[in-house]
Amino acid sequence: MFETIQGEGSFTGIPSVFVRLQGCPVGCPWCDTKHTWSLDDALVTTAHEVINKPQEDEQFFTTDENGLLSLFNDEGYVAKHVVITGGEPCMYDLRPLTTYLHDNGYTTQIETSGTYEVLCDPRTYVTVSPKINMKGGMEVLIGALERANEIKHPIAMQKHIDELDALLKDVSSLEGKQVCLQPISQQKRATELAVKTCIARNWRLSLQTHKYIGIE
Repeated sequence: MFETIQGEGSFTGIPSVFVRLQGCPVGCPWCDTKHTWSLDDALVTTAHEVINKPQEDEQFFTTDENGLLSLFNDEGYVAKHVVITGGEPCMYDLRPLTTYLHDNGYTTQIETSGTYEVLCDPRTYVTVSPKINMKGGMEVLIGALERANEIKHPIAMQKHIDELDALLKDVSSLEGKQVCLQPISQQKRATELAVKTCIARNWRLSLQTHKYIGIE
């Protein structure tokens, strides 16, 4: 859990509190948060240890909605946009958490792989970054894409765009949804392909600006 600037997608530049939920079976090979994959009870520690650790590791803490908001206050967070990510946050029913946060003056955003049903408050902004043919063998659910406000797809080559096109054929409508292409690892070839495709289709380019400016 930490306060920073949202670096990707439609909310780029917005001060945000990131809450990373533990656990993910999807298995993306390029994942930069692999420390969130394991749900081993032996890794549970205190919130203080997790929030103040000097570097990322697999330890995590547990709390409820009220306890999480208390931690925001204890840490002096001023951002009012909460990004719920992971791991894979939609492994969990997020309706109690997202409703509680909205009712207490926050906006919420979920970042999910689309491999689980999205259970959240109707006011929550849902970003689906569809993870196709990953090691975990999980399918992207059309229901998750239907719920998405934003479909943000990491790409490195034309094959990845073709895979996205195949998914989008089954979505009833893209009206009101923002489609973003995000070059994997800021690769030059991937960036050029993303720019070209976004212009041709009137989609949006999503850059991992936090990596360019060197923040978490």
